[in-house]
Amino acid sequence: MSNNTQDIDTLENLQKETFGYFLHETNPANGLVIDKTAPDWPASIASTGLALACYPVGVKRGFMSRAKAVEKTLATLRFFWNSPQGPEHDATGYKGFYYHFLDMKTGRRLWDCELSTVDTAFLLAGALTAGIYFDADTDDEAEIRKLADALCQRTDWQWAQNKGETLTHGWKPESGFLPYRWEGYDEALLLYILALGSPTYPLPVSSYNAWTSTYRWEEIYGYEYLYAGPLFIHQLSHVWIDFRGIQDDFMRKKNSDYFENSRRATYVQQQYAINNPLKFKDYGHYAWGITASEGPGPGNIKINGIEREFFDYVGRGVPYGPDDGTLSPWALTASLPFAPEIVMPALNHCIHQAKMTQFNSYGFKASFNPSHPGEPGNPYGWWVSPWHFGINQGPIILMIENYRSHFIWKLMKRCPYLVKGLQRAGFKGGWLHTAML
Repeated sequence: MSNNTQDIDTLENLQKETFGYFLHETNPANGLVIDKTAPDWPASIASTGLALACYPVGVKRGFMSRAKAVEKTLATLRFFWNSPQGPEHDATGYKGFYYHFLDMKTGRRLWDCELSTVDTAFLLAGALTAGIYFDADTDDEAEIRKLADALCQRTDWQWAQNKGETLTHGWKPESGFLPYRWEGYDEALLLYILALGSPTYPLPVSSYNAWTSTYRWEEIYGYEYLYAGPLFIHQLSHVWIDFRGIQDDFMRKKNSDYFENSRRATYVQQQYAINNPLKFKDYGHYAWGITASEGPGPGNIKINGIEREFFDYVGRGVPYGPDDGTLSPWALTASLPFAPEIVMPALNHCIHQAKMTQFNSYGFKASFNPSHPGEPGNPYGWWVSPWHFGINQGPIILMIENYRSHFIWKLMKRCPYLVKGLQRAGFKGGWLHTAML
């Protein structure tokens, strides 16, 4: 980590500001965390899982007391354990999985959303983090450990295969399993590892191999890497898993690992912005970070004689797009462990030149677009998302911490389900040599 005092202060302040989201955008009665700071918005289980992982960081950094963290964690885990599980359309979950969006107050399914396999994985990863961190010999912390384990044991990963090799994206009570399966390199890396390590309903190893057989290895700007366009794909599984020096069969054959892969993907992002093939405003060495995010669209605007199409929430990526000039500071920040030498200058640019934290409650807003004028009279002179999203806030806190201290990585190396999942997926080498099951 950098010994630059100014950089350390910048990261500490950004962590603290961002952590405010999980202090104030949570229902204390059930622990649910709002997905987005828009009026009457629901909770998301992914945001809630990230919050569970962030509370230990908050204690470590003095952003909250251990007693308060225990209280919030217990409220969350008790809710998920006791909430309605069943095939009814207004339950909270089914077969140990949970619906993507839940009512902040009642915790029931909203928007006819799906029972989400990957978002359940983020929720369970957060629960496991809590179960490892809260290790004191007290009734409350013992209950945290018990509930985290029970939630993992209830998840029926084999059911979610729907009689196929790979995992489905999810299920709806009205129509059954979604037609989509996890294919291609994406955030499902964590999903598969947790499912392979399940103590009760583990996936067969053949399921992981079927998934990795759909990978795309590419060479872009001189970097050979496992391709995924949006930057977040190269980050979210790494929130919990230290992939440095451990390899599955795919990465062994490529003489690489997933950490190195994310480093290369980060450099590809920067190089795309430097090349700026679509000539968007302000792209460059210090302005990059293209990912799934909210944008200023949908709509078309003529700017400097060029008709520009702008998108709303979409999976932006490089180098193939879509790209409409929208950048996401949170995604930039979450690449800090992989390439601090290019991330830290860009992070300072976002804060000091673009002033992306100046008018915000919780650090960075979700995204901004210097090519779009935004609303008349806005303080930036270009479009900035009016919202914060929990799924953006969590990786900022957690990946800064992994960069600073490896804290979450160290905790999860003590998680038997995660270690077993890695080993069953064929990972070898590095720290796995000494990991205890």
